[in-house]
Amino acid sequence: MGFTRTIEVVFKRFLPAPFTIAVLLTLLTLVLALLTTNPPAEGSHILQLLSHWENGIWNKDLLVFGYQMMLILVLGHILVLSSPMNRLIQRLTGLVNNTGQAVVLVSVSTLMVSFFNWGLGLIFGAIMARKVAEASQERGFSINYPLVGAAGYCGLMIWHGGISGSAPLKVAESGHLQQIMAGISDPGLLAQLPDTIPGSATIFSWWNLLLFGILLILIPWVFYRLSKKAQITPVNLSPYAPNSSAAAPDGAAERLDDSPWFGRGVGLLILITFVVQYGEQLLGLTLTPNMLNFFMLGMALLLHGSFRSFLAAVEEAIKGAAGILIQFPLYFGIMGIMAESGMVQQIADFFVSIANETTLPIYTFFSAGLVNIFVPSGGGQWAVQGPIVIESAMQLGVPLPKAVMALSYGDQITNMLQPFWALPLLGITKLKAKEILPYTLIIMLVGSAIFIGGLLLL
Repeated sequence: MGFTRTIEVVFKRFLPAPFTIAVLLTLLTLVLALLTTNPPAEGSHILQLLSHWENGIWNKDLLVFGYQMMLILVLGHILVLSSPMNRLIQRLTGLVNNTGQAVVLVSVSTLMVSFFNWGLGLIFGAIMARKVAEASQERGFSINYPLVGAAGYCGLMIWHGGISGSAPLKVAESGHLQQIMAGISDPGLLAQLPDTIPGSATIFSWWNLLLFGILLILIPWVFYRLSKKAQITPVNLSPYAPNSSAAAPDGAAERLDDSPWFGRGVGLLILITFVVQYGEQLLGLTLTPNMLNFFMLGMALLLHGSFRSFLAAVEEAIKGAAGILIQFPLYFGIMGIMAESGMVQQIADFFVSIANETTLPIYTFFSAGLVNIFVPSGGGQWAVQGPIVIESAMQLGVPLPKAVMALSYGDQITNMLQPFWALPLLGITKLKAKEILPYTLIIMLVGSAIFIGGLLLL
């Protein structure tokens, strides 16, 4: 398809690496702040802005946030590399005999897993698609592999409204809203901010679960309809096996690394502690990044059985977190400039001037989708755009849970257009971006209609 080829060319030729984009956005923010904000009474304006930038980069609360997001991705990846998950994938792919069955199975399972954890869903969907292709070779049935690969990626269009969504998780933390809005909102608005926005008002709200339920039915149905017209594609793959450089045990002490009793015992201890520590919050449907990561750490040790298997999976999974590690401080620096120079207030005032209580969530949805193309990270985007959304919503009287989820919906939907997070899937499946883009773009349009309708009607 010519349109999707054009999109692929644009991304490859005209969009540099995400780190380079983050640097360019930093320079752009500096220039805009220099032109649009008031200089200090004394001293250099540019030196003051650079000071704001440096303060943002080393903001302790935001650095904790960045580490939390890294762990969500890494621990999710570790889980899917465990033997029980591998056996589950093998059993599921054993049910497939054609493209229609494959895309329904892969899309449904990927959507459900991604709602729990986006890192787990991303790798789970990729391995599911790869194993379906391998099964087609072994058992002799034909498939459209790019369509199956697209089905394995669709979880990235619902993740931010799910249990591992960066924005909903952060606003559920006590004091987070006050922390990101300090120095931005006037004292009157700041005093009106709640201490937390619990998951029961965002992730587990009836309207968010309803939208997810609609997509859980509609997306597989669309994939199934596409499978009826999709042509068969050749598949030539060797069995997929993640790389591991873990050495064999050498001595009695190192045998502890291979002890399933020791590894699973520590995992069980973590899960018991999780229930004791967070049981009351769980009953109130309040989730935070620390809660999710603590639970996944215990599950990862329990499923891998031994520390050696766990650490081999860590070595494999940590590669995917490199972007978060190095890019997030730059996003925090951008936030430092915008917050301390007054830019956040200026942008929020602009949205307030053109929007109302009904249209602000729609503007937020589209602006978040656009920002995601240049800041392909939900966590980084929340750090940059979150204060603008909160300030605008407070001024216009838009419910904060709705404003947060409007940003989440917009951020996640253009993952079907932005191929950055598809890179792990493309590496595992050996597909190319141009092969899955025709199908992910269709899914993006379907999802956009559901999310916009939900923001307007629910």
